[in-house]
Amino acid sequence: MTANVELVDVTKQFGNGLVAVDKARLSVAAGEVVCLLGPSGCGKTTTLRMIAGLEHATSGDILIGGQRVNPLPARARNVAMTFQFYALYPSLTVEENLAYPLYAERLSKTDIAARVKRVSAVLDLDGVLHRLPYQLGEGEKQRVAVGRSIIREPTCFLFDEPLSRLDIQLRQSMRTQIIEVLSKLDKPAVIVTHDQIEALTMADRIAVMNFGKIEQVASPHSLFAQPANVFVAGFIGTPQMNLIKAVLGGVDAPAADGTVRAKFRLLGEEITAPVKAKVAELARDCAVTIGIRPRSFEFVGPEMANALHAKVDILEPMGAELLAHLVEGDTDMRCVVPHTTKLRVGQRIGLRCKPGQLHVFDANGILVE
Repeated sequence: MTANVELVDVTKQFGNGLVAVDKARLSVAAGEVVCLLGPSGCGKTTTLRMIAGLEHATSGDILIGGQRVNPLPARARNVAMTFQFYALYPSLTVEENLAYPLYAERLSKTDIAARVKRVSAVLDLDGVLHRLPYQLGEGEKQRVAVGRSIIREPTCFLFDEPLSRLDIQLRQSMRTQIIEVLSKLDKPAVIVTHDQIEALTMADRIAVMNFGKIEQVASPHSLFAQPANVFVAGFIGTPQMNLIKAVLGGVDAPAADGTVRAKFRLLGEEITAPVKAKVAELARDCAVTIGIRPRSFEFVGPEMANALHAKVDILEPMGAELLAHLVEGDTDMRCVVPHTTKLRVGQRIGLRCKPGQLHVFDANGILVE
């Protein structure tokens, strides 16, 4: 699939020596939605602004439609950007706000009216075309802002935290509407968000950023099932993955069915668990990190061997599920179980990881796979 937007080793360094984006590599194909996801200050918005031409890249290449656009100003890149703040003209009606970007293209009144009619129908704005922005709800304002972007028929769409000002119910509705609209346009789209639920539900692929670097680019399922490193593992998933320091005690020879089992020393105990064959390439007694999702635990008796043991510290009801915060020494863990599970604060329990759901990260925090 040919990428319509491509970043090749793009770096942004500000005058104070701050490297906001560090050698970012990313490609976004026509019809694809890619979310830039990460904590505040990780470089998401700076990356988006460089694509738009609102920031100049210190080094590297930005290509849109195969053309290197680094020297081009924002107005010459033909990209549409929707900001966190709607930036609607308060004295213009919805219809006039939608039409405003088209006047610069010198379109006829007939063509402008036709585009406004088409976009307002797609975004369900027909009933509010003659209202002013102050007469609109937050969801309607957001739809108008999206409409102003798509009405221009740009080469790509850029969204900077487009749903951050909406309540939960409106966010869910707008996520669906934006994806429905984008799916019909066959243009690349890049969405910046710090909300992983937003990214997991809207994106075809997610680029996880941290301290200016793109840590991993993958589908939502791949990010969850095979995080490339401990940062991605801890950032993706709610509740976040348990990351426990351990020592690799050795790896058994492969069984007849090809299964490889490794011994680990952690939390003052020793456990044996099936692992990927690559774990055998690690040095014996090396430091590793064990990753286990909170929903990947199963209970065993507190006296059982080959299990982790911990004390229940806090219980959080979550509707159909119960989140148990566990503590063992200076290590905190989380476990999610059905709400009918009988647990009490102070109780000591035994836990085992379900087969195939234990992740091993090497001393550098990289997934061993």
